[in-house]
Amino acid sequence: MNSMPDKTNLKPILNRKPAKKPEKESFLRARFSRLGREWFTPNRLKWIIVITLSLTISILLFPSILIKTADYRIGDVAARDIKASHDFLIENKELTEKDREKATREVLAVYDFDSAALNLLPSIREAFSQSREQFGQAFDLYDQDRTDQVQAEKTFERGSETYKLTEERFFGILELTPDQELFARLAESGFPVAVEEAIVGLVTEISERGIVPNKTMLKNQIERGGILLHELYSKKETKVADGERFYDVAGARSYIRGQGKTLQEKIGSPSLADGAVKLAQLLIRPNLTYNQRETEARRELARESVKPVYYKVKKGEMLVREGERIGPEHLVKLTEANKSLRGMNLIGRVPAMAILIGVLLSVLYIIGAQSLKKDSRDLLFAGVTILFLFIFMWVYNFVAEEVARGFPLFSSTALLFAMPIAFGTMLISIFQGMGVAVVASLIISVLASLLTDGRSEFFIYFFINSVAAAYGVRNCNERVVLIKTGLMVGLINALLSLAIQTIYGAFYSVDTMIAAAAGFTGGLLAGIVATGILPLIEVSFGFTTDIKLLELGNLDQPLLRELMVQAPGTYHHSVIISNMVEATAKAIHANPLLAKVSAYYHDIGKIKKPLYFIENQMGGENKHEKLAPSMSSLILISHVKDGVELAREQRLGREIIDIIQQHHGTNLISYFYHKAQERMLTKSGKVTDVKEEDFRYPGPKPQTKEAGLVMLADMVEAASRSLIDPTPARIQGMVQKIINKVFSDGQLDECELTLKDLHEIAKGFNKTLSGIFHQRIEYPEMAAKGAKKVRNGSTDQVPAEDSGAKKSEDKAEAEKGLRRLGLT
Repeated sequence: MNSMPDKTNLKPILNRKPAKKPEKESFLRARFSRLGREWFTPNRLKWIIVITLSLTISILLFPSILIKTADYRIGDVAARDIKASHDFLIENKELTEKDREKATREVLAVYDFDSAALNLLPSIREAFSQSREQFGQAFDLYDQDRTDQVQAEKTFERGSETYKLTEERFFGILELTPDQELFARLAESGFPVAVEEAIVGLVTEISERGIVPNKTMLKNQIERGGILLHELYSKKETKVADGERFYDVAGARSYIRGQGKTLQEKIGSPSLADGAVKLAQLLIRPNLTYNQRETEARRELARESVKPVYYKVKKGEMLVREGERIGPEHLVKLTEANKSLRGMNLIGRVPAMAILIGVLLSVLYIIGAQSLKKDSRDLLFAGVTILFLFIFMWVYNFVAEEVARGFPLFSSTALLFAMPIAFGTMLISIFQGMGVAVVASLIISVLASLLTDGRSEFFIYFFINSVAAAYGVRNCNERVVLIKTGLMVGLINALLSLAIQTIYGAFYSVDTMIAAAAGFTGGLLAGIVATGILPLIEVSFGFTTDIKLLELGNLDQPLLRELMVQAPGTYHHSVIISNMVEATAKAIHANPLLAKVSAYYHDIGKIKKPLYFIENQMGGENKHEKLAPSMSSLILISHVKDGVELAREQRLGREIIDIIQQHHGTNLISYFYHKAQERMLTKSGKVTDVKEEDFRYPGPKPQTKEAGLVMLADMVEAASRSLIDPTPARIQGMVQKIINKVFSDGQLDECELTLKDLHEIAKGFNKTLSGIFHQRIEYPEMAAKGAKKVRNGSTDQVPAEDSGAKKSEDKAEAEKGLRRLGLT
């Protein structure tokens, strides 16, 4: 029975734990990490990016929202030429005020008209009726016996209390100052009905014509166009343009005085007729009164209903020139331009542009989704790149205008051809492929066109040079390719700028020469900028380019040199695998360089415990003989985790780290699994307490063609070491058996390898291994020696052949074989 290793052996194997961090810090980091994974999923992140890009770009397209415009006052000097950025209207206050005054004057004065003397006539009748009733009783008594006549004379004689009360009541009802003579005259006649009717007729006639307090004011208002009579009883309104029909108080009384003779004929008594005239004159009151409140309200309503008078300022119109003093007219235009622009942008243009750009980004994302990897990092890089390019274009546009202002020989349009935005599509093409770069070129060209006031020629210009730049670096494996592509784009830019200037401008002009030179400079700058930014993006986003792969593929890399010193067998194993995958990757449309470099590093985790892997034991003691199978499987599994940690420390890149993590998938370590089963056999022949998942690698399974290729090459190369007579037929059978086993175990379910690819892989492996194990003449001393049984085979792979004869190999024979291969 194997003995367990001592504590000294176990510590370097199992107790490699990172130093503990404060509990609170670990909890917070874990919590934020979990929240980040929950919220920023690839599906949710794409919409966050689309919304953020749409809003940011829309706001920057209308910078008046964020940038405070210069605050000018009358007398200030303009620091620069200011043109209208859009069409807007300015109110002509003088004309507006004239129209409002005219509308105010046209409103007729409102007069309240009591044509029927609604309050006066009932008072007349009530006063006469009550007085008549009182004095009528006196006359009735007077006609009776002598005693009653005396009593009646005492009661209604002038100066008596009853007489005074009746007098006061009479004038009180009429709201007049008491007139004793007039009352006595009426009382003596018993307030005859004829007098009452005469007074009512006079008051009614005068009231129907209308009585005004001040006829002079009425005349002035009528001269302005008339007045508006508002009937209090019927609520009707009538326009009156003739003021002669109205009386003032004096005129009305004069008219009544002139009706004295007519009244004498009707009443028959000069005294009563004179009393009727006098009382009618006292009762005359104005019934046509000026309603100032209603008139002012109507005039104000008419004033407000007048629409302001505007004049239009066209887009591009000069508002004020540099060095010119700000006058009242300038100030009005500047104020209105800033106010209308801010309101229009905030309420209308920015949301509308955000929707437009959001739809554009969404549609293009759907179109290019097949080319874009569904990964948060790739989505974030694409979004950040587009946003950075737009901000760069936005700043460049302002800089070009400022530079052109100082050089009147050429315009700012000519400088726009030098905008080196093609570097963005270069980077996208390098990191995410040509398909994504073309979609990004379309987006960038649309945004560039929007920044240049929707000029279609710039859309064509930037789209062509962006696509050309992306195409030029599609297979970039040297940094000089970026400069060469920049020169190519510069030549294309020069031709495009000449064509555009010829179509939209003048060919023989300074602007055309400047535009051509600017176009060439812009292409060259794009290559230079991309060269400088490329390493920064590699570090920031963890991308792995072909350029970086070439650097990592140098066998003088410190990590590979350490692998060669610490684990020479693993190093040689990795070199052979790199040759196998490189020769096969192109046939299955995988990246040969990525597969090769990943093969170099896939087993770097064995550096930490090299002697626990049989290829590094070199005939020495097998440390697994003293370990339990479960312990051995943990050690083998740990080399994947150790390799991932080392790769992250050395910043090898996500692609290589993923292949290191996936190159064993969830394979079963069958040797130690079966060994554990043998140990746990019970008397009844059943196996207990052995879980298969404890002897499987944690995975995940290969996710890419390169990862699947490295897995197959790793297993095939390890199994090939057990071949005693590696003839092409045996190599082919072994390769096919390994591939079938991996396929049937489901290890290739999650990568893109097809059956056709597996066929090509088998062909490539057969060719490579046949070249390595090509036939040689068997020397006599080698044939005379017997073969020994390999202890444990390859401790992390399943042997390809099961018979005992094929599993054994002489140690000296193996060493000679390695020397023949040049691996020792």
